Amino acid sequence: MAEIAPSPDVSLTEKEKSGLERPGSGRASTVEGEVRPSRGADYDFERQKLAEGDAAFHQLGWKRLTIVLIVTAVALGSLSLPAAFSALGMILGVIISVAMGLLAMYCSYVVGQVKVKYPQIAHYTDAGRMMFGKWGYIIMTVMFVLQLTFTTASHVLTGAIMFGNLTDHGACTVVFAVVSGILLFLLAIPPTFSEMAILGYIDFVSIIGAIGVTIIATGVQSANAEGGLAAVNWSAYPREGLTLHEGFIAVTNIVFAYSYALCQFSFMDEMHTPTDYPQAIFTLGIFEIFLYTLTGALVYAFVGQDVQAPALLSAGPLMSKVAFGVALPVIYISGSINTVVCARYIHGKWFKDSVIRYVNTPMGWITWIGVDAAITLLAFIVAEAIPFFSPLLAICAAIFLSGFTFYFPAIMWFMFIKEGKWTPWNILLGALNVVAFLVGMVILGLGTYSAVKDISIRYETGAVGTSFGCAPLA
Repeated sequence: MAEIAPSPDVSLTEKEKSGLERPGSGRASTVEGEVRPSRGADYDFERQKLAEGDAAFHQLGWKRLTIVLIVTAVALGSLSLPAAFSALGMILGVIISVAMGLLAMYCSYVVGQVKVKYPQIAHYTDAGRMMFGKWGYIIMTVMFVLQLTFTTASHVLTGAIMFGNLTDHGACTVVFAVVSGILLFLLAIPPTFSEMAILGYIDFVSIIGAIGVTIIATGVQSANAEGGLAAVNWSAYPREGLTLHEGFIAVTNIVFAYSYALCQFSFMDEMHTPTDYPQAIFTLGIFEIFLYTLTGALVYAFVGQDVQAPALLSAGPLMSKVAFGVALPVIYISGSINTVVCARYIHGKWFKDSVIRYVNTPMGWITWIGVDAAITLLAFIVAEAIPFFSPLLAICAAIFLSGFTFYFPAIMWFMFIKEGKWTPWNILLGALNVVAFLVGMVILGLGTYSAVKDISIRYETGAVGTSFGCAPLA
């Protein structure tokens, strides 16, 4: 079990100290530094709620940080890696999986260094203000909210695909999407990440179970096929005739499986001991590298060039239903945590000078549930209204996650972390951050090109669907 620290002391904001706009109380007067509200009972109640809220929002230890990072990072997208391996070949697939995992782990470590050095950073947007001023804050806020909302939308569609598969498409896809949206909303109601971490344990078991079922099912299916495992048409080298945009889409599928730094500032802001973050980062990073590389390599070796994305669709009609059933929690828990991060940012900014931000009063719960519902509704509309949502999500991921995961941490190292002269150690770290920056730039450019090209090909081949359509998604 993760540790829970004792309740820390509460320090009020300046507006709270002055009594301005305090719900349920009149103006306050300050005498010799003591806050004396006009209604003592109201002030005592508010102070109690502030203390309770501050304690509740600082219960996250490194073990639970690891869990919420896993919930953010490891979802059914991990089962798209075998298809990426089928395009890139076994050798290149393994190399990219390991290399990108190590680089993402280092960049996440830098994000943690910045948070520890500048504890006032509550979300990635605050780091944007420190780096680029007012416009940096505004642009990064748009990037932050859009990426989280679009990721929630992708889970709306994934849930619809799952229900369609389980029921043999027994209802209109929009109906399944509505059910998915409702489940995502309900699971996003807990306002603290320490509470989400409890759901995260279920999520962890779910994804490991789904991957395990997929690997075993495809392995048994291949072994029982004519020619056995030796007849599987996998290759050590990239697929013949592979185009640039196809190859880079495969690369970005691997890269974005490691994109967990987006939420790291938000999670670490709830830690009772932020300096413990390296234990979580290294545990997650090593776990991801092992899981992704093993999943991609084994399933590709068992299925070959015909592997589908997600790979559990290659497990056969019955076992794919079993795998989807096992994966049901991860679809919704991993999706809902994006809603929680987005809602925490919006709700916290709107009510930054009020006890409402702690979501432990009636008005706090009403506004929190309202923000959650609005984000989920927007995610549902986006997912259903745009007929080429998947490549649109790829464009957003290329534009946004390339920065949040790679080149923003590299910039932050040069601006905020590097100290002293260019010693051999600083030169080595500087070179590593230059590599991270360049990787981010390549993903930004080629990733966006590949996604736009994919949209163009879909239109040319008539593969673009309809808005709010009933046709099966997969």
